[in-house]
Amino acid sequence: MSKTAPEQAGNGTDNVPRGIMLLICAVLIFGVQDAVAKILVQTWSPMQISMMRYWAFGLFSLLLVMRQAPLRQAFKSSLPKWQIARGLLLVADIWCFAMAIRTVPLAELQSIAMIYPLLVTLIAIPVLGERVGVFRITAIIVGFVGVLVILRPGGLVIDEGVYFAGAAMVFYGSYIVCTRKVAQVDSTATSMVYVGVIGLVLTSVVGVFFWQPMGWDGVLLVAVVMATTVSAHTLMMMALRHAPASVLQPFNYLALPWAIVLSIVVFGHMIDFISFIGATIIAGAGLVIWARERRWKVLVTDPEATPAGKE
Repeated sequence: MSKTAPEQAGNGTDNVPRGIMLLICAVLIFGVQDAVAKILVQTWSPMQISMMRYWAFGLFSLLLVMRQAPLRQAFKSSLPKWQIARGLLLVADIWCFAMAIRTVPLAELQSIAMIYPLLVTLIAIPVLGERVGVFRITAIIVGFVGVLVILRPGGLVIDEGVYFAGAAMVFYGSYIVCTRKVAQVDSTATSMVYVGVIGLVLTSVVGVFFWQPMGWDGVLLVAVVMATTVSAHTLMMMALRHAPASVLQPFNYLALPWAIVLSIVVFGHMIDFISFIGATIIAGAGLVIWARERRWKVLVTDPEATPAGKE
């Protein structure tokens, strides 16, 4: 799952099919990254792996920003406290996700991760003052029912990994809401430099205390994580140049079946049928919210498109 990609808006005027294909490739690569990270955290600390992953992403962000503007200029923000909060939230999300992936199977973890659009909708109500109607509230409730189906007695074992997974999604949902907030006044370069620098510094300061020596096998796997991080984010940004985020969003749900495949092939774990139903419920609720948000944007542009109060 993508955990560090800055949200950017596509112009929607280029090759939409190409944008979709690029996003699908990014989703597949992110899945491989999660599988390799899961292998790594069985031996090395999640804090160490998160730090080394951020070395790649942080440097990638800084190099990308420096191509657009001087770093000193990029650091100028109209909402610096919100930008700092974004950076801290994303680091907390990555730490928790790395802790969760140690014990939670990939398929079930990706299923839980699908709740983040629901959390974004909830958090945006008090933070951004967004209106949420009966359809989206119902979708949120249904989505959390899907989570309960996965966590039912006899289903996924509830251990600390599950709690870390839930915390990761809360942090990530909050990060997305903060990103929406700053996107109204700050440039993409500013948002990227804050996330990159804060994450690079914070994960390194903490990660060094969890350092364990690595053999060549570990170094090779870390190199794969770094390469997949940079390549997946590059493909995602290329996708957003060809198609708007609202068009691409549904294809992010391909991460779930891909996680199921990787879980079977790499780890020999098959998600049980009832948990799969729960995951499908969560994904369906997320798609409903996506559809309603798209419709709401149309209503804002054309208030006469439908009677008021139906959102």
